Parts: sequence; C-alpha cells; structure tokens
Amino acid sequence: MDTAADDTVTDGPRGAPDGQPDDRPERSWRAWRTWRTWRPTLPDGARPYLPALALYGVTKLVGLTVFASLLEYAGDYKGKNPRFGGGAHWWDVLATWDGWWYLQVAEHGYSPSLVRLGGDGLFTVQQNSVAFFPLYPALIRMVSETTGLGLYGSGILVSVVSSFVAAAGIFAVVRLVAGARAGTVAAGLWAVAPGAGVEWAVYSESLFVAIAAWACYAVMTGRWVTAGLLAFTAGLNRPTSAVLIGAVGLAALVTLARPATRREHGVRGPVYAMAVAPLGLLSYIAWVGYRTGEATAYFTLQREGWAHFFDYGAYTLDVLRNLAVGKGDYHFAFSTPDLLSLQLVLALPFLIALMLREKPPLVLVAYTLATIITVLGTQQMFGNTMRYLLPAFPLLLAPAAALSRLKLPSLVVFFSTAALASGWYAHYVIFELGVP
Repeated sequence: MDTAADDTVTDGPRGAPDGQPDDRPERSWRAWRTWRTWRPTLPDGARPYLPALALYGVTKLVGLTVFASLLEYAGDYKGKNPRFGGGAHWWDVLATWDGWWYLQVAEHGYSPSLVRLGGDGLFTVQQNSVAFFPLYPALIRMVSETTGLGLYGSGILVSVVSSFVAAAGIFAVVRLVAGARAGTVAAGLWAVAPGAGVEWAVYSESLFVAIAAWACYAVMTGRWVTAGLLAFTAGLNRPTSAVLIGAVGLAALVTLARPATRREHGVRGPVYAMAVAPLGLLSYIAWVGYRTGEATAYFTLQREGWAHFFDYGAYTLDVLRNLAVGKGDYHFAFSTPDLLSLQLVLALPFLIALMLREKPPLVLVAYTLATIITVLGTQQMFGNTMRYLLPAFPLLLAPAAALSRLKLPSLVVFFSTAALASGWYAHYVIFELGVP
C-alpha cells in the first residue's frame, strides 16, 4: 500500500498539488513565444523624425571623423595651449576657447566683477565668466552630478543630445512649410552648414538652436504658452536670444492685431508669450549688474573685455573692403575663416530671397532677419560669422525644398561629399585656423 501510494505521487505532474495537472510548461512556452515576437515600438508621432535624425547623425559623425583625421595629420594642436585650441588628445580641442569658459562656470560658478585694466587699447576690462550665460553650464553640472561623467564628457553629451533635439525641431518647422522630405534634408544641411563644428563641442549653439527651433514651431502651431516659456529659457542661454524673443513677441502682437487670428488664438496666450519671453534675458543681465554694482556691467564686459558690440555694421564693412583688395588691416584677421565667411555673407541676399519665396510664417522671417542684422551689425571676429549664423536655420528652407526633389542616389552623393568636406570647412577651419 505504501509503495502504491508513493508511485502515485511520483508519477503525477511535478509541482502540481494534490495530483492536479501543471500548466507551467504551457505558460513558459507562451512567454517565450511572446518574447520572440515582441519588437520595440516607437510612438507614432516619433516615426517621421527618424530619417531626419539618422541623416543628421551619420553626416555629423563623418564630418567629425574627418576633423579628427586632419588634427592628427597636422599635429599642431599638441603644441598649443590647452585653453586655446590645444590638448593632449584631438578631442580636447572641442573644449577649448569658449568651451574652457563654460567648463569653468560649470565647475566654479560665477564671481562677477569688472576689473579695469587701464589704457586705451582694444581690451580695457578683464574678461570674466559672467559673459557666458548660465543655462548651458548649469546643464553640464547637473548631468555630471547625475551620471558621474566628468564635466568635459557631460558638456559633450549635452551638446550632442541638444543637437539632435535641434535637428528634430528644424525638421518639424520645415515640414510645416515645405513637407517632410524637405524637413529631412534641412536637418542634414544643418549638420554640414559652415560653422557646424561647434554643434558637437562644448559650445552652447546646439542648445540654443534646439530651443529656438521648437519655439518657432510652437508659434507656428499656436502653442503660445510653450513659445513664451521656450523664449524665456533661451534668454538664460545666450544674449542672441534677443532675436528669438523679438520674433515671438512680434508674431504674438500681429496675431492680436488681426481680428481673425485673435478670435482663433484668443488673447491670453499671445499676451502671455509677449510678457514671459524677455524675462530670462532681462533677469540675467540685471543680476550681473546687481552683483557688480553697475547696471550696464554685462554690456561693458562684452564691449571692453571681448570687443563685441553693435556698431551698425562698421566693422563688417571694414572687413569686406580689406578682403576685396587682399589686405588684412582689421581686428581679428584670420585669412581662411574670413574668406569662407565672406562667401557666406555674399550668399545671404540670395538665400534670403529664396527663403521669402517659400512664404514662411512671420516668426521665421523675423527671427532670421534679426539674426542676420545682429551678426553683421556687430563687431566680433568676422571669421566666426559662419558660427554666428548657424542659428539662422530658416535660411536652409529653400535649399532643402530644392534638394528634396532630387532622387535618392543624387542625395546620397551630395551628402556624402558635403559630410567629408565639412570636416575641414565646418570643423578644422574654425578650431585650428581661427578662433571659434
């Protein structure tokens, strides 16, 4: 009897109480089959962005690879000051010049002061880190403390991620005007634009363009609260946010002035955007003035510490006259970057005319024209005009629309060539043959 009882228990399904059937093998099979057939999925709204982001990423990676190869071939960076275009490794170059200042702010914060140097030369005030706005270095510090990455790695990470957000924003804006294919091409063009080397460096351009592109998109789609908040945020990132703030404010004002659009969008949204947009920029400039004891301290520092100030185009005209006769008798002369910037300046009227033919919304027109006027009307390193115009992404609208009509093989040839060339003109030229 005992033996029979033991046999009954042993021969039953293992793990089944009271001799009941066990369905675990079937459950295991169903789980395995589900795992085999499961695929990662993206939200439907994200799918249209994938081609643009893929084109942008591959194109940038090719350009960066060429840049690294040129740096290693020349080897000049190894003999330069790590603060001024040098370093132990080629990637150290990406954190020099302005990048050095951003990392100093991220590590040490600000010590606002105006130290007079005396004399009547070009620089009469000691340079101070408060010339660099706080949003980008604050993100560097936050990412570093959150991830454990060093400040350099965090700076690169913030820039790279921001650049993809910017490329997505450019795609979204251009898609509304010229279609998805043109938006994809525009994202690729931004990757190879003159001055694009700072997009994956410790510079704040990628973050600014990400904010600006999505702010313009918010205006174009009637999201006024979002547009105002983004313009506010941009004001904590760069002084050139004034052009974005002005464009958002103008678009809101025109919306309120027209009865049809006022009924469509309401009043509170545009008014909110106009009221909130300038607060970030004004708050930081006021804080600098308060901490230094001089209300106009920020502008004094820019003018006398960096020789950057709005001169209504006098410096740009002087450079153009010198370059026309083959001379370099002007401040901050760097032959190769200056000649490339000259070509870009000469192309601007053509690019503006083509952009206007596409009939873009007012916010894009105002933002682009204000950016160009600010850049050409300010005394600063002319060779950096390529970099300073990088935020003027609506200029890519017409070229992107034209290129989008090409067949895929032609586009592959174009972007392959441009990506390879960008390693020189968009990266090496500004970092090693000039001062970015």
